[in-house]
Amino acid sequence: MGHAHGVAYADEIRQYTEERVDLVMNGMWSGGPMARNDVLALAESMQPAHEKHSPALYAEMIALAEGAGISAAEAIVVGGFTDFVDTVRAVVGGPLPETVVEDDCTSVIVPDHRANGAGYFAQTWDMHDTATDHVLLLRTKPDDAPAALVFTTTGALGQIGMNEAGVCVGINNLTATDGCPGVTWPQVVRAALQTETAEDARDTILDADLAGGHNFLIFDAHGSGYNIEAMPTARPVTTMGDAAVAHTNHTIDAQAGAVEGARADVLQDSSRRRLRTAHQWLDRTNIGHEDLMALTREPNAVCQVAVEPYRVESSGATVMRPKTKDFWAVWGLPSMNEFQHIEFA
Repeated sequence: MGHAHGVAYADEIRQYTEERVDLVMNGMWSGGPMARNDVLALAESMQPAHEKHSPALYAEMIALAEGAGISAAEAIVVGGFTDFVDTVRAVVGGPLPETVVEDDCTSVIVPDHRANGAGYFAQTWDMHDTATDHVLLLRTKPDDAPAALVFTTTGALGQIGMNEAGVCVGINNLTATDGCPGVTWPQVVRAALQTETAEDARDTILDADLAGGHNFLIFDAHGSGYNIEAMPTARPVTTMGDAAVAHTNHTIDAQAGAVEGARADVLQDSSRRRLRTAHQWLDRTNIGHEDLMALTREPNAVCQVAVEPYRVESSGATVMRPKTKDFWAVWGLPSMNEFQHIEFA
């Protein structure tokens, strides 16, 4: 599976790798300039954590790297970039500069009773605008786990998805101060998509030796949902109740907030506005997939358009309904592109 991914997108993966290594080297995302050799040496030190976490997924990443003609260390950077920069900042040390850019994704879970008996998971995937060209959808069919539809970028094992058992996994990026040479989030997403219940997916995330900070949202065909503000040293879990869940790029729980890095005022304001907008949008009943598509296109907060100096944009979005196995995805700005309905078969 990894080799097929690497060969099919070899040129793109090499280009994307160079873009992301350069972003780490110039320090805007990582908090300070680094030499290329130092970047890759740090990534190489994280390989044992990936292999220990999941030998099968680590092997898939290595095969992906070989197929694309990059090193294993480069595969960790290109795939797990937003966790990797958390690790870099912990190694570089010093105060977190305002140039750090982490303002990525608006995610929601709609409980079954708010959606005519079959709830939804939906989110935008926001990133530096040069990432948009690399967005794609994978069909994964492992021998020993459920097949899945996986929204990702070239060179990354997975970022958002739903498997045949009806387990949905999504994320928001968080700025962590306790980064370490652990496993990066795309491998954790894929590991969660190998489970058959939300509870098992939750435990998979809680047990992982994480490299950086991400908020994970989980929802399944039985109507169970969880929100985890997962930092390397703190993992508060919220169990979904009657209300819809929304999350953006700042922590809500004080335990995770204690290891959250400072964010530029404009980015913190963006995250709070997107969260308020999502809560307002979800304050209704009989929610359908078209309502959630409209939320991803909301122009004043949620659908981000790249502007200087941060150049963050909504590079794509998904809407998933685990009870019915319906999966919709859009490439690029949701406001400018059409969602496609994707079948498992």
